Amino acid sequence: MSRSGQTTTVRESLRDIAAIVARVGVGGIFFANGWRKLEIGLAQTGVQFQGQGAPAPRAWATVTMLTELIGGALLIAGLMVSVTGLILFAEAVAVLWVAPPLNPITLNELILLGAASLLLAVVGAGRISVDHMVVIRRRETEAANEFAADHEADAVIASLRDPAKPPADPVAKSSDVKGSGPAARKDAAKKEEPGKAAESDVSLEDTAPHARPRRTESAPSDEPAPGDTLVAGRKKPPARGRRTTTGGD
Repeated sequence: MSRSGQTTTVRESLRDIAAIVARVGVGGIFFANGWRKLEIGLAQTGVQFQGQGAPAPRAWATVTMLTELIGGALLIAGLMVSVTGLILFAEAVAVLWVAPPLNPITLNELILLGAASLLLAVVGAGRISVDHMVVIRRRETEAANEFAADHEADAVIASLRDPAKPPADPVAKSSDVKGSGPAARKDAAKKEEPGKAAESDVSLEDTAPHARPRRTESAPSDEPAPGDTLVAGRKKPPARGRRTTTGGD
């Protein structure tokens, strides 16, 4: 990182720290003032506003109490700081205009709180706040929507350039991407090449050598064949021819 980049990062960090310190300080004082009004009661607070010359003191007591309680809590949390700061600044100006405090310390405190509220409304809550988290999520959502719109526009342009080719379906594309694992490739291979499965089944057959069956010779049959002579119930063997010799060569 360059020196200028480091300087910018340091400045942003200091700005965030200053913003959260100011928010907690200003919001804490506003919340404490509203809580004190709530503790002593609206009647007593109305009496104080009546002593300061405010018209409808009970209404002023109710409005200022709610504004300081809710506004102080929002400043501390860093939620809607721009709007909250303007509301608290307007409340301080209204009190100074309608019923200025009789105590100088309270008057100075009210002026400082109004100025700080206006400053926070202009500067913002910083990155350590709820507002910053909401902005980040909003930007991420907008970026996702823009990406989807660009993808759809590209698909339409591609379909116009090549009418014969249907536009790519992002849902189908995502399903293809999800189904690109080993199991999906295995299923696709089975569908495309059914012959390979049969070959693999044949290769799994038992090919171990086995002993050949011994050939047995058939026993001679005792049944007489046509032309045989039976002697005492048995087959008479055929007569052997004698070799005749002639005398004197």
